[in-house]
Amino acid sequence: MTFGQLLGLDFVQYALIAGAVLGLVAGILGPLVVTRKMAFAVHGTSELAFAGGMAALLFGISVGYGSLLGAIVAALLLGLLSQRDTDRDSVIGAVLAFGLGLGVLCLALYKGRAGNKLGLLTGQIIGVDSTNLWLLAGSSVVVLIALAFIYRPLHFASVDPDVAVARGVPVRALSIVFAVLVGIATALSVQIVGALLVLALMITPAAAACRVTASPLRATVSAVVFAEVAVVGGILLSLAFQLPVSPFVTTISFVIYLVCRGIGHRQVRST
Repeated sequence: MTFGQLLGLDFVQYALIAGAVLGLVAGILGPLVVTRKMAFAVHGTSELAFAGGMAALLFGISVGYGSLLGAIVAALLLGLLSQRDTDRDSVIGAVLAFGLGLGVLCLALYKGRAGNKLGLLTGQIIGVDSTNLWLLAGSSVVVLIALAFIYRPLHFASVDPDVAVARGVPVRALSIVFAVLVGIATALSVQIVGALLVLALMITPAAAACRVTASPLRATVSAVVFAEVAVVGGILLSLAFQLPVSPFVTTISFVIYLVCRGIGHRQVRST
């Protein structure tokens, strides 16, 4: 089957639309995640999203709903248990280990196709059907609307939490809400790039954008562009070479990061 014929298949079109939506959501959330130093939290959340997805496979439920539930549980645990900044890393490590262990248990009990197991870990474009696409689109709209309502106080709390507390900003509540939004986005990303490589979509484009600009608006726009290039480009290259999607997404993201890091270094030297 030629590349053009592949592009005409329903599941490929679903995957491209899903990738474009994920790129938008990840690009908008990413700079805030980087500013709040939550990269490790995203990884921990992805492990419980993986566990939820595997549990859904085991019980014959939609993987999208299982991943979403697992990620929201992880986000709530991280938000409620990390009452102090000094506890954050240890709490994330505990949640990550629990999620991975639970996912491995469900994986061992699941007797279905091996491709379904591998897909949740490393991503697969054939896993996106019309039902999952509607779930992804609806969840993404909810995330973006919620973020629009809390963006200003959240950004204030992210840049200077001590002053935000003094000004009466509900920093703790905002942290929990944002953790849930990130959890939803992480769960959606797992279906494309997999639990092990979700950082390539949620973190790397934003980290690259923050290397070339200090403006929140420019960083967000750049992160969206970088994420779109990585995920849509990764899907197209995976079709062209008939290989899994995740290596291409991660490679494109990393190359963009290296280029932006070089540009940022030159900007610092020139000032």
